[in-house]
Amino acid sequence: MQIDIIFKIAAVGIIVTIVCQILKKSDREDVATIVSLAGLIIVLTVVIDMIADLFDSIRGMFDLF
Repeated sequence: MQIDIIFKIAAVGIIVTIVCQILKKSDREDVATIVSLAGLIIVLTVVIDMIADLFDSIRGMFDLF
């Protein structure tokens, strides 16, 4: 597992948290919700890509398909 992917996910989390806090303090909770959902989608995209690579590795290891 690559450590840089963990740092990227943590960086996205920190940035989203800071932006959400700023938006909530300025009474823009609807935009803060959209920002948090966008951050979640970005992280899920990265994780799903990693899982797809894992399944490809397993498929190649056992000569499936």
